[in-house]
Formats: sequence, structure tokens, C-alpha cells
Amino acid sequence: MTLTGTQLDGIKGRVITPESPEYDEARQLFGGGFDRHPALIVRVANDDDVARAIAYARASRLPLAVRSGGHSGAGHSVWDGALVIDLRDMRALDIDPQARTAWAEAGLTAVEVTKAVGEHGLVLGYGDTGSVGIGGITLGGGVGYLARKFGLTIDSLIAADLVLADGRRVRVDEKHEPDLFWAIRGGGGNFGVATRFQYRLQPLPQIVGGFLFLPATADNVKRFMDACAAAPEELTVIANVMPAPPMPMIPAEAHGKPSIFAIVAYAGTGDAADRALAPLRAVATPLADLLHPMPYAEIYPPDDPSYRPIAANRTLFVDAFDRESAESVMKFIGEPTSTDFKVAQLRVLGGAVARVPNEATAYGHRQRKLMINIAALVKNNDEVAAHADWIKRFEAALQRGPEGAYVGFLVDEGGARVRVAYPGPTWDRLCEVKRRYDPDNVFRLNQNVGAAS
Repeated sequence: MTLTGTQLDGIKGRVITPESPEYDEARQLFGGGFDRHPALIVRVANDDDVARAIAYARASRLPLAVRSGGHSGAGHSVWDGALVIDLRDMRALDIDPQARTAWAEAGLTAVEVTKAVGEHGLVLGYGDTGSVGIGGITLGGGVGYLARKFGLTIDSLIAADLVLADGRRVRVDEKHEPDLFWAIRGGGGNFGVATRFQYRLQPLPQIVGGFLFLPATADNVKRFMDACAAAPEELTVIANVMPAPPMPMIPAEAHGKPSIFAIVAYAGTGDAADRALAPLRAVATPLADLLHPMPYAEIYPPDDPSYRPIAANRTLFVDAFDRESAESVMKFIGEPTSTDFKVAQLRVLGGAVARVPNEATAYGHRQRKLMINIAALVKNNDEVAAHADWIKRFEAALQRGPEGAYVGFLVDEGGARVRVAYPGPTWDRLCEVKRRYDPDNVFRLNQNVGAAS
């Protein structure tokens, strides 16, 4: 469908209106709790479509939203009354196994790219969810299972194609539009629509990874995090302290009891992997040990389209995790609230992430020791608000060092929280790049760096 007599004439993709039969499906997001009704959804087919959609939105004074995978925690991917540029049909992937590079269009998901490059014995680190769109995870930084070994997703980014607010198409890299290239590596969707990414790939035919479940006590949590911090950088672990799920491999008597649900990835196999994993296994007798050699893509579980979580949550960086931190985790996870499913997600950073200077990219937390996400999974938005005090107290109990936030995990928390995602001179430089490339703040449905800041 096209809209006759408008800048949308000539669109190669699809224009979906509220009257279109696919409208309700097209406006769904990954997260629950959103019921947004955009004015138009443009399923773009190429960069020309993107430029036409931007021009139409500007001429019609419509807010402009951009969707890659629809995982925005604030729901920015779809907005009431907006024109949504939906990139899901831009799915070209060109892998050069000899050069160990790939060009990937922004409609692809992390698991799709991961499986495809894995067929050549190569890897690229995205985040921790396979269904996330590569656009959002790349522009936000990309903290995933290979971060300590190979760095963030942006550390593998060679170049990107963008369509700017004025319709210009630009290719950015270290030599071409270097300030813009700096800004898109962590600065989110503030500067244009990223349609294509070129990545550097790493050889890694197999990892040892999967799930490791341990009983959670304050002692066990502290020992486990100490072991993660002391591990070689080939080992990246996401430790979720939470009630043990009713999975068949976990003893029934442990269901619902505090557990450490660790998602583990060791970049390699053999004796070195066994040595690195031994301290984790030694913390306590595992409730279930599912670690095994696998292709890296297997770290992503099968997608469940019906899973649309609603959560009260907070993201923070800390510089230490001490005994008091572990006790606080156990206290707040066990605190009675309207939901029994509460989790503290603990990630030791460092390694390749920390070897890149803070000023090299717009991701400005290179030296922070851990990222922590705390969440309560709830049934509706009213329960999100009801957990605000729990979130505030939990965060205060864990904070060690200056306040900081990972932009990729922010929800709708206001400008002050966006500001702490970009510490020190990072914020000032981002604002300058914003003024140069999007002075009218056309791209504002994001964790916004305002042009007037």
C-alpha cells in the first residue's frame, strides 16, 4: 500500500495504516505493558525508503520512531501518533569468511547473524537475547557473553550506513565522519537511522557454555562473584540470583528456593575451559550443571513469541561487590512484594571491555567493574509503580562508586538517567555531534541527547 500524492509515493516496502489487517501485529513490542497506536508503520526495503519516510514525517509533523527488533525498554520503537520506520524487512547479510568481516542490515536479529557467521567458525558478540535487533544492541554498545574476551559489539564495528535527518546517506568509519562514528558507538539512535553495519568477526568454532544452577546464600553469591572476577577473560558469566525455576533438571525440592542461575560462556574448549569453570562449580554442589561444548549460537535459547515481560527494573554500574552487597541481594530478592519473581543480574566486566579507552567511543563505562540489573517481573503496569520503593532501596544498597547506567537497559526514567549513562566529557561531545547532525532533534524517540543541551 502507498499513500498517493505524498512523499511516500515510490516506497518499495509496505506502508501499514491503522486500517491495515497486519496493523495490530506490526505495532507489538517485545515488552508487555505497551499498547501504542502509531499513525503509520513503514516497513522499509532500502535506504531510499528510509529517506522518504523521514521526509514525510518531517513534512507532516509526525513524531518519528525507529524499530529494529522492538526491544526498547521504554517502548520507543513504536509510539502513539508516530510514523514508525520498521527495519525488519532489511535483512541482507554478506559474510566474507576470508577477511573475517560481515555487512549486516539492521532488520536482522542477533541470533540470525550469530548462526550465519557460526557456519564459518566465526563469532560476533551481541547481547544476551537472540531476538534483539542488531540495530539497537549495536548503537547502545552491546554487552554480551563474549564481552570480556572480544569486547562490546561496538568494538567489532568497522563501519555503518546511516540516513540522516535531512535525508543524506552517509557511510561512517574511523576516516569518514569520524565524530559521527564515535557517537553511534554507544550513543543510541540519536543521530540517524542506521541501516547497515560492517563488523569484524573472530574465529571461534566452539565454546563451553550453557546453564549452571547453584543454591544461593550470601556466602555462595559472594564466592561465585569472586570466582567470576578472578576468571580468565575468556570466561564471561551472567549470574542471576533468583528463585529456582521449575525446570525438570532441577530437583523439585529446590524449586522456588533462592538460586544462582548462571549463564556461562567460555571462549574455547578443552582443559583450559575445565580449569576456568572449576572455581564456579566448586562454590557449592550444583543443582544442575548443563555446561557443555557447543556452537556459540546455542547460547541463545529458542525464541518464545508469546513471552512479553513486564518488569520494574533498574540498571547500574558498580566498582565493587563485597560481602554486604551479597547480603543485600539475598535480602531484597527474598523481601515480600506482590510478585515472587525478583532477580538481581550480576555481570563482571573488565577484560577486553576495559582495554578500550573511555574516550574512544560514546560508551563511557569502560573501567566499571560490574553491571547489575535488578528487576521484579510483574503482571501489569500498576505493579511496576508499586515496586518503585523496592527498586530505589535495592539500588542504594548495591551502589559502590558513582551512579552510572547502561543506555541499552534504561526504561522510561527521564533525562537525568540518560545523563548518567554518558559520564564526564562524553555527554558534552554527544551533544555537539547531535547539534551538527540532528539540530532539530528529529530523532528524539530514544534515550535522547537533546540538541539544545
